[in-house]
Amino acid sequence: MEHQVKKSWFRRNWTWFVPTLGCGTIIIIFIIGIVGIFSLISSSEPTQFAVQKAAENQKIITILGKPIEKYGIPTGEMTYNSDSGSRVDFIIPIKGPRGKASLVIKGRKEGDAWEYQKLYVLIKETNEKINLLDKNLEGI
Repeated sequence: MEHQVKKSWFRRNWTWFVPTLGCGTIIIIFIIGIVGIFSLISSSEPTQFAVQKAAENQKIITILGKPIEKYGIPTGEMTYNSDSGSRVDFIIPIKGPRGKASLVIKGRKEGDAWEYQKLYVLIKETNEKINLLDKNLEGI
């Protein structure tokens, strides 16, 4: 009588398990990286400033309702560089109970202060731009 040694599960299945584990790990690392980038954009000083300005603007409140909040995936780019200054150029989707809009931010940071070249809300339904940098429109 011959005694057969049964192979372990790993020895029988390693040819598909190892590549699957490797690909799965790469996918998980990629997803964690994307979530980290979106979290960085959402918590950045320019984003917080812009969302606050939009939420305080009476014209935007009239159109979108209250509360105004971020939603969806921001697009664009943000660079941090201590030598040449930081830059931001992205679009953040915002919404209220009555509608949706896009918050457009473009600026640069020299030293400790951000200076914005563009900061406006683009209302999706009407394609209207509401400039958040215009001092005359504050509180309207």
